[in-house]
Amino acid sequence: MRLRRAALVAAALVIVLPLSGCLQSFLPPAVRSTSVPTGETVAANLESFYTQQLVWSGCGDDLQCATAEAPLDWSDPQRETIELALIRQAATSGTPIGSLLVNPGGPGGSGYDFIRDSLDYATSERLQSSFDIVGFDPRGVNHSSAISCYDDPAEFDAFLFDLLPGEYGSDEWIAAMRETNERFGEGCEQHSGELLGFVDTVSAARDLDLLRAILGDEKLNYLGYSYGTLLGATYADLYPTKTGQLVLDGALDPSTSSFDVSATQAVGFENALRAFLADCAQYEDCPFSSDVDAAMRDIRTLLDRLDASPIRNEDGRELGSSSMTIAIITPLYSADTWPILRQIFTDVKRGDAAYAFQIADFYYNRDAAGEYGDNSTEAFLAINCLDYATDSSIETIRSEEAELIRLAPVLGKQLAYGGTGCANWPYAATRERGPIAAPGSNDILVLGTTNDPATPYVWAQALAEQLENGHLVTYDGEGHTAYNKGSQCVNDVVDDFFIEGTVPASDPQC
Repeated sequence: MRLRRAALVAAALVIVLPLSGCLQSFLPPAVRSTSVPTGETVAANLESFYTQQLVWSGCGDDLQCATAEAPLDWSDPQRETIELALIRQAATSGTPIGSLLVNPGGPGGSGYDFIRDSLDYATSERLQSSFDIVGFDPRGVNHSSAISCYDDPAEFDAFLFDLLPGEYGSDEWIAAMRETNERFGEGCEQHSGELLGFVDTVSAARDLDLLRAILGDEKLNYLGYSYGTLLGATYADLYPTKTGQLVLDGALDPSTSSFDVSATQAVGFENALRAFLADCAQYEDCPFSSDVDAAMRDIRTLLDRLDASPIRNEDGRELGSSSMTIAIITPLYSADTWPILRQIFTDVKRGDAAYAFQIADFYYNRDAAGEYGDNSTEAFLAINCLDYATDSSIETIRSEEAELIRLAPVLGKQLAYGGTGCANWPYAATRERGPIAAPGSNDILVLGTTNDPATPYVWAQALAEQLENGHLVTYDGEGHTAYNKGSQCVNDVVDDFFIEGTVPASDPQC
């Protein structure tokens, strides 16, 4: 789940290096090069989609790539079509149980790149032995038919990093924010066409069923991280009898409003920041006092100072509180990266913005030359604007700002004003938020980490409670998501569920 903030927000569960796409090569003879669809009965206007065969071609390192075709508009399949990009590693045992589709979250994260670049991070060796591991890019994302919003990366730089006129949060500043977001949305419509209006999560879930069928799986086996949990839950709601083994890790509560997401994340990141400061105090290079409350006030003062007097970087960009907040939040996703945050604070306190921008660039997948490695930020905005209805009236904005500052005195102000992001988006929101029960589905595991800043634990509790056949798996720890992150307890529960169908009798409390 990416962080939500005013002008935009983008932080993926995993940010991976931009590598080249598939390279043509030959497949080992033991691996089937063409899929065998299930042949199930579907509506006549969907038959051509559900009977298509995937043609796999080697793309290096024992991986294979393929492209599927899906309707642009599922309510009118005879209109234009879009492409969906897939990548897989065949089961290392040679005898797969079936396919396991993996989504890294976002929304807008590339499942294709996730599997290509981070297979061992995404799945365990046990799962790789038992399943064909399949990564896919949802509609609008990266290697699939993709959202595009600009010609020159410098335009995107301006959108992400330029400082707005007026005092941060003032009426003048909010008006400039609205205008900037509206211009960006117009650029997305100009470059993306009708696709921009059809990248909602419900449409992506229908694509997921298509992929299941043409891969040859009677039921869907699915591992969804972060925002990928909403995609998985939506699938279960639409196709409960087609659910196989679904694991939703770092769960999003489907019933939350746009503001609820911002508020809960603000509290989550504020708590993670306090945990960082408590840990920081034990190191000699910690740039704060050992008093956590005093250190939190120090950080709030620093953010205010950056708004009053931004730090100019060597490349001309100015570090204000918005970019600094991105640099702060990125390392909070995992306790393993807290040393990075110590260095960021140390450098910024002495007037050096270089490292803060380096981390912000990593967050946005921007390289040293100013090129962007994927379209994850554009897709994030486009999907969210269809998935979440927002109220952008100034009265609501001011009320929400006050509540966020109350809930998160340090980071709340920088996480406010989210209602401006989709206020004049070219397409209105299409999804009504509400609980998902998925009656009639197979058992579904919902994983929640107790101090997850991006998808707080309360969301996992809520989703597990909503699902008719949901089962909560709690991981007592820090960081975003739980599976394959060091807990053998969590790994065993998930792997046993996927491979053997074992459902915990109760929450294992890992």
